[in-house]
Amino acid sequence: MADARTAYRPIADYALIGNTHSAALIGSDGSIDWCCLPHFDSGAVFCRLLDAARGGYFRVGPDGEYQATRRYAESTAVLETDFTTARGRARLTDFMHSGRIAQSRLGDEDPHCHRLLRRIEGLDGEIELALEFRPTFDFARRSASLAPAPAGVLAMSGDERLVLRLEPAMHLELAGDLAHGRLRVRAGERIWIVLSHADAQSGEAALEIADPDTLLVETYGHWREWDALCTYEGPFEPCVRLSARVLKLLTFGPTGGLVAAPTCSLPEQIGGVRNWDYRYSWLRDSALVLHALMSIGYHQAALDFFTWLEDLCDGECRDMQIMYRLDGGRDMPEVELAHLQGYRGSAPVRLGNAAAGQTQLDVYGHVLDAASVCLSAMKHPIRQGLMRVLGYLADQAATRWNEPDHGLWEARCKPRHYLSSKLMCWVALDRAVRLAGQGKLSGDVGRWRRERDAVRRAILERGYDASARAFTQVLGEPQLDASALLMPLVGFLPASDERVRHTVESIRKRLTADGLVYRYLGGDGVAGGEATFAICTFWLADNLALQGRIDEAEELVQRVLAFGSDLGLLSEEIDPRSGLLLGNYPQGFTHLALIHSALTISRARRGKARS
Repeated sequence: MADARTAYRPIADYALIGNTHSAALIGSDGSIDWCCLPHFDSGAVFCRLLDAARGGYFRVGPDGEYQATRRYAESTAVLETDFTTARGRARLTDFMHSGRIAQSRLGDEDPHCHRLLRRIEGLDGEIELALEFRPTFDFARRSASLAPAPAGVLAMSGDERLVLRLEPAMHLELAGDLAHGRLRVRAGERIWIVLSHADAQSGEAALEIADPDTLLVETYGHWREWDALCTYEGPFEPCVRLSARVLKLLTFGPTGGLVAAPTCSLPEQIGGVRNWDYRYSWLRDSALVLHALMSIGYHQAALDFFTWLEDLCDGECRDMQIMYRLDGGRDMPEVELAHLQGYRGSAPVRLGNAAAGQTQLDVYGHVLDAASVCLSAMKHPIRQGLMRVLGYLADQAATRWNEPDHGLWEARCKPRHYLSSKLMCWVALDRAVRLAGQGKLSGDVGRWRRERDAVRRAILERGYDASARAFTQVLGEPQLDASALLMPLVGFLPASDERVRHTVESIRKRLTADGLVYRYLGGDGVAGGEATFAICTFWLADNLALQGRIDEAEELVQRVLAFGSDLGLLSEEIDPRSGLLLGNYPQGFTHLALIHSALTISRARRGKARS
């Protein structure tokens, strides 16, 4: 039996496609090893990513010796993979069709979006490709029955169906839970493969197929419209544009919510237990994503999110959670799937997320910071419902800033007085005062101002540890935490402040490996370790740029990018020893931080040129 750790492809080997309803991960061998349908947080129909033997997959690719090169078609999220063998060359084009990407999709639950399309084109000579289709419904918790269908195969489990159709029609063999066949294509020939999902809710309409060529042309156009909205010009521009597409792929169009990542249970350490489900909408992550997108020209996404937030509260803001299901639901119980071995043997595989019940006070600041950017640019009046939500968040920050909580990193230990939580409460109150001054928020502004100043005093008096020469993780304690790097980024202190400079150098000396930054090195209530956090390394680059050390900042960003996939995708963490990407992938946190670092470096260069 093969070693479980060697039966898996590297996380960086996977490409992402999607359509703001769901997403799929596709290996360079042409295998779809991860896909949840009909939505990001639905049960997985393919999950070989989490169990090489038991999980399902859908592969189209050559056997034997071959070479594979791939790219996203220019300015799109359409994946093109070229396979070359001794006898020929063919191109596999993968995409998920959707409506207009650059426009609001609120309320648009089109059943035609619940499908994958794959086109094979012969480029040179003749090439033979293997087709293997093995769905495993609901994370392989339900068995699938396969039966012949017109021009393809029907897979069923309860009310859920997958229909695989080929054009031109070709015969596939059925062997238990596997459908397979051989596809030969010569130069100039094309084969379309369409996989459609339907359940009791979507009905038969989801299985109707429009002309695939038309859908591909529309998809190219929709993504190019999205790319054309980007206003960024400067260092790392191709990476910024790719990151903007990734962040759009993490958006759930029908509501405006965003998932932190499209995957669950990818480990933070190979063989470790830190395996979490990120297919939900964190208010913090969403606000940070939108802040990044608004900074480079994407405003509609922010308006959709704030509509989602307003609808979520529906005028009642009590008991707000830190995260929600994409449909606004609150219930996401954390369960372990003992029948799946986990990526490279990293168990347990978890669904749901118990952190939903935590107290994380930093959320107030992240949401109000994004709102400040968005609403400051709006010329029309703010909706009363949204104003009530934002006023509630400011009031909560004013009332609760001095309470302990679980912090930015969702520690699973007793609440503490995390500096990052105090800092973001200061941000919440500062931005609320600012919005009130612009006539875009009403409330007890005098109280907001007084509490803002009180938070500031507490941070300055108790947050800096002279022996550690740094602002630290917890008020009055010496442990380092990379979140202290946020202080100049949110405007609390200038990067030139001596305490900020000392903090940066202390983190570089004691919280990095080969230049990459760990979140922290102390305990957090969960067993095992983790790799360096990519967003923290980008925060360090931001600080260096703000200090005028622009070349060092650029070098650090380049270092992070060097660990990315061949397509430029990045996960949550990077193992500095092996160079492997770890954690859920691709990660919104990481790609939004890349955008912010590019902007920070670009502004620093312009400022230096003017001086």
